[in-house]
Amino acid sequence: MIHTNANVDPAELSKFSDLAHRWWDPESEFRPLHEINPLRLAWIDGLAPLQNLKVLDVGCGGGILADSMARKGAHVTGIDLATKSLRVAQLHALEAGTPNIQYREISVESLADELPGEFDVVTCMEMLEHVPDPVSVVAACSRLVKKGGWVFFSTINRNTKAFLLAIVGAEYVLGMLPKGTHEYAKLIKPSELASACRAAGLDVFQSRGLEYSPLTRRYWLSHDTSVNYMLATRRTVD
Repeated sequence: MIHTNANVDPAELSKFSDLAHRWWDPESEFRPLHEINPLRLAWIDGLAPLQNLKVLDVGCGGGILADSMARKGAHVTGIDLATKSLRVAQLHALEAGTPNIQYREISVESLADELPGEFDVVTCMEMLEHVPDPVSVVAACSRLVKKGGWVFFSTINRNTKAFLLAIVGAEYVLGMLPKGTHEYAKLIKPSELASACRAAGLDVFQSRGLEYSPLTRRYWLSHDTSVNYMLATRRTVD
């Protein structure tokens, strides 16, 4: 499908569509997503207990996070513009019998026009660094969540350490991600993301770093946001 005027980079869509059939293979290029998902899920659920909440996962890809949130008892909608990835997500939900989950091929901006203030929780993980206008995505996420609701973001910092670890190390040395997954110029500093959140009416509540040891091949959450990081925000009530 051609998405005219959508906030999307066709090359990014193509990149993930070509890998779509590998999304649910835990030993594939998506292995890091499978390994960090329990950490992200526990962090989100700890701040906003997901049971019975209406949740939107923006840029859901093959549905790894969306599926796990539905299994926590949330009513989940996953959206993406990569058709093949969405089909993989839908097929997995059918095969696994995942309850209370639906997927739609729609941009976050279009959905915000359609369903403003509809969701208790919005997640947007590992997506902002792949779109032409991340500020527009942040603003749309804010419009989609109820007042007092939670919006969670994760992305990669922009500095020398992040370049060496997240791009050179992860893509070219360790081969954890396909070469070309990330472009340095598109990475986002926490201060920039926090500023975009505040401008969109979101209060930054908590930040967490995500660290990795190549020796133990383990991930853990920390307070070090110098490379991979997550922000928990809440929609301003007044």
